[in-house]
Amino acid sequence: MTRETVVCGVQQVGVGIYDVVEAYNWYIKAFGCDVMVVDDQGVAERMLPYTGGKPRPRRAVLACNIKGGGGFEVWQPMDGNITAPKEPVRIGDLGISVCKLKAVDVNAAYAHLSSVEGAVILTPVMDAPYGKKHFFLNDPYGNIFEVVEDDYVFLDSKGYTVGGTHGVIIGVTDMEQSLKYYAALLGYDQVVYDGTEVYEDFKALPGGDGLFRRVIITTARPLEGPLSELYGTACIELVQAFDRVPSKVFEGRWWGDPGFIQICFDVRNMEGMRERAKALGQDFVCDGGEDFKMDTANGRFTYVEDPDGTLIELVETFKIPVLKKLGIYLNLRNRADRAKLPSFVVKALRFMRVKSIHA
Repeated sequence: MTRETVVCGVQQVGVGIYDVVEAYNWYIKAFGCDVMVVDDQGVAERMLPYTGGKPRPRRAVLACNIKGGGGFEVWQPMDGNITAPKEPVRIGDLGISVCKLKAVDVNAAYAHLSSVEGAVILTPVMDAPYGKKHFFLNDPYGNIFEVVEDDYVFLDSKGYTVGGTHGVIIGVTDMEQSLKYYAALLGYDQVVYDGTEVYEDFKALPGGDGLFRRVIITTARPLEGPLSELYGTACIELVQAFDRVPSKVFEGRWWGDPGFIQICFDVRNMEGMRERAKALGQDFVCDGGEDFKMDTANGRFTYVEDPDGTLIELVETFKIPVLKKLGIYLNLRNRADRAKLPSFVVKALRFMRVKSIHA
């Protein structure tokens, strides 16, 4: 079978946490990410460039929202050696400063999150410069989320007003260089918005009162790949600060420490992605190999860095559970790369919803 290189969508955004049980249960209540795909305790042995050359024990929970969108990969380092940022991450800092979430009705999402204990609402519902309604909030752990108007729904989930991850805000130093990179590697070549000014909606965020260039990019291609209908549409917002020299979000800290670690894309044909990365002047920084397993799921994960060092994870999924108790799994290894799974098959993930997790 001739392989095709496909970027299927945003699979998840990784977030480092002190207590994965407390945080994930909060994310269920606040964001509805209750489809438990992976709950795995082990040792991160293949991330040595980002863990000081030493394997790092961790517990990882990968979960998604059946309404549609990417999921969360919530990490707790289990070595007791956790380093928080010295100061709050600022808009424009190099790395991921904000995780975007989908909502069909932003006002309903605002009302819901205003009632969730621990949520700190930072702005009212506002019109974003690119024409969508949105607002910002902090989770109880200091991470900034943006709820953005988006009408894509994979499967309606009554009681949840917020959907899955819709993308991220990433700080950059050279906008034109970064735009070329994300277009060439990931196919995010359609500019939704490009502007430079002092932005009213940023002023309530750390470091957000300066002059910024903001460019929002997405892919013009239709949804492709086995799980693409679950992920739906997504975007990346690149932000360049002009009034200060940005800091690196993970400067002096390790992968898995608190904050947004990486954005992960579900891909098909990892070797094709490697050729794209090499054409941009880099090989994979980490390569998990084809024998990598987390809980009962398996696949191949790799990492690359954007021009400013922001971590981008690429995952080619081979097997995921659908009804774990009955031993029913989706085997994706030998499927045509652009073909979507039937919707009823993907919707079976709803049987993996949980109310909470425990230590």
